[in-house]
This record gives sequence, C-alpha cells and structure tokens, in this order.
Amino acid sequence: MSTTMKTPTEMDGNKSIADIVGGLLPTATPIASKKSDTETMRACTFQGSNKMVMHDVPKPMVTDQRDVIVKITTAAICGSDLHMYTGALRPAMAKGDILGHEMVGIIESVGSEVTKFKAGDRVCVAGPIGCGFCEFCKQDLWSCCESTNPSGAMQKMYGAKLCGAYGYTHTTGGYWGGQAEYLRVPFADVNLLALPDTISDDTAVLLSDIACTSWHACELAEVTEGKTVAIWGLGPVGLLTAMWAKERGAKTIIGIDFVKERLETAEKVLGITTLDFKKVNVIEEVQKICPGGVNCAIELAGFRYAKGWLHTIETTLKLETDAIETVVEAITLVRKGGHVAIMGDYFGYANHFPIGAMMEKHITVRGGQVLTQKYWKDLMRRFQEGLKIGVNPEFIITHRLPLEQAPEGFKTFNDKTDGVIKVLLKANGAK
Repeated sequence: MSTTMKTPTEMDGNKSIADIVGGLLPTATPIASKKSDTETMRACTFQGSNKMVMHDVPKPMVTDQRDVIVKITTAAICGSDLHMYTGALRPAMAKGDILGHEMVGIIESVGSEVTKFKAGDRVCVAGPIGCGFCEFCKQDLWSCCESTNPSGAMQKMYGAKLCGAYGYTHTTGGYWGGQAEYLRVPFADVNLLALPDTISDDTAVLLSDIACTSWHACELAEVTEGKTVAIWGLGPVGLLTAMWAKERGAKTIIGIDFVKERLETAEKVLGITTLDFKKVNVIEEVQKICPGGVNCAIELAGFRYAKGWLHTIETTLKLETDAIETVVEAITLVRKGGHVAIMGDYFGYANHFPIGAMMEKHITVRGGQVLTQKYWKDLMRRFQEGLKIGVNPEFIITHRLPLEQAPEGFKTFNDKTDGVIKVLLKANGAK
C-alpha cells in the first residue's frame, strides 16, 4: 500500500477562507474526487448561513484505487452539522459544500486495491476518515489520523491536525459528505463496516458517529457499575450517553437540558433524573442529589450555548469563540478524584476556565472526537444481541424524511420544533 504524502491542489468544491489563509498540507489520498462527466446526483448543499439547497451535482467516482463509491440509503443530520448550518463556522465553509458524516448504503463500485469489500455489500461509513497505517490509526486513535486532512489552518490552531471527515468544514479536509445520493469513501478497507441483514439501516447509521461518540464519552469519564453520572445536553448524543451509562451499571444518572421533549424522553425511556437548567440551579440541585459531587461528569452541550450574559457578550464581541459555562459546571460538580469528559464540540478558545478547581480537586479531564473504528464492531454486536436494559437505540429517532426534504429537516432540527430529537434522511428510494 502506498503511503506517499502529496499536497492537494483541489477540493471537492470551492476553497474556504480557512483553506486560503491556512494553506494545504500533504495527504495520502486526493481530497478532490474525480467527477462523472455524464452522471449527476442529488445532494443537499450549503449555500450560506441557515440556507441548505438541493442541487444536482456531478456524481463522484473512484479516485484512488483504495476508494469505494457508496450508494447512500440512509444518512442523518447530526447536531454538529448545525454548527455549519448556522454559520458559526462560516470561515471554514464554502458555498456548495455537502454536509453529513453519518451514513449507510450499498457499495456500487470498488477500487482495485480494496480487499475487504465488493460491489453490492451493505455498509456503514465511519465519520472520521482514517488511513489505517499512520501511528495514530495503529493506536486506534482514528480521529487523530495524520494522513487524511490537508488543513494548515487546523495545524496552526492546535499545533497538530486531526483526521479528515466528511462534510465537517474545511478544517477537516472539505470532503463532500453523505447527505447525497452517492459518497466516495477513501481507504475503504478501514472506513467501512459490513452490515448483516439483522441490523436495520436506522440502527446502523447511529454507528457512524453518535452511538460510538456516546460510548466514547462513557469510556473517557470512566462510567462503571455503581458510579454517579451527570450529563450536560440531552440531544441525540446525550440520550445515547445516558443509555450507555445505564447499560454499564451507573447507580445514578442526571440529565441536564431545557428542551421539553428531550427531558421527557430521558425520563420515560431511560428512567433517569432530569433537570431543566432554565428552571433550577443546576449546581445546587446536583449537590442535593449527589452530596460531594458526581463520579463522572460528561459535557455534551458544546461551544454555541452561552447561558449567562457575560459569555453571551464575550462571544458576540469575539472576545472568546467558545462559551464554556457547562464545562465550568461539570468541573465544579465532579467529585474529588473524579472524571470529566468534554465531548461537546469546542473549536477555539474560552475565557473563565476553572483551572484552579481542575488542579486542586485531583480530577481527570479528557476530550476527543469519536473513535468510530475502535468501537463499532462491539457496539453493533450489542445492538444485535439486545441491550440488558431493554432499550432500542432507535428511540431517539423522531423524523425520517426523504433526502429531498433535507433543508426542511435542518430547519426543524435547528429550531427544535415538532418534537424533534434525531432526523434521518432516506435516499435512492430507501424507507
């Protein structure tokens, strides 16, 4: 297998400001896909803040002989897609970008160097794009892959670049995502999971990202039997995190949010304690339930949700990029010697970080993007066998829409209307 690194000169679409300012670094596979001269596909495209439009675009083709082309049957809209949709990450976006990093489909064509898959195989696609041969992929740190992301901007921001990812801004490569009829998958042998007939598309698509992200959160927070757990954010990832925490034997689980449907779902389906942060003082209430704090604090809200006036002003004036009030609460409420997992998306810098509490309490704080390829086989087995707690992970799915209605799905999800929790998109006639 060739591991030669080459500097990309083209993207799948237009370059973003981040590409121009940060420059492009070498990758082990082309970023831009070869496009068909005769065939097009339907795709949901980014056309500016809060504006997604269905377009006909050229169908991608095998570009590197380690690629496959997947005919998408089911994709999803992730909460992190909303960062791009709202324009919160506008400098790293370009008009025409195709979002989506959660998808399932049927392999249509296969490069000559692919050994584990063939045309006709039904597969799940991993959200993070790994190469399989760099030092980080070999350690199962797939989202830290050295070989698939050309972003010089990320290198400058973090001192290192992470993996490429589908439809997840140009700081992760600008790859076209899966909210379309077809998808090019680089390094297919390590980025696909073969699916048996016994697992549905709707369950399998969760393995691309959020089922694995939520398990990863429990791993980083060291959720085990008898532990007490608090979870900030009960969106799709937060609800699945609570599900896994219960499956792993947590004694007490507290979910914190403000959206009525999320709180009700957490109570009815999972039987956990919930707090509406708009109605109660979270710090006081958690300390009542768990005197001394929780063993495991898991933050899943992310950078866009300023709660108080100070962070609202600072983010508006660009004095900080990321609001971290939920992180502060997590560090405040974790027990001495406990574990904090920061799994909500954070991208830049923040003010008022409680470094004193972090240091003095002997706590462990961890973060990191999902390691899909590390976990997905084990989690698929768990889904096939059935969870001990008797919960079907599809409980989070509230909307199933045809791909053509993806723009409406984005608006509903972002506006938190119609009881939405998780939106799936059905393509190529799938139901």
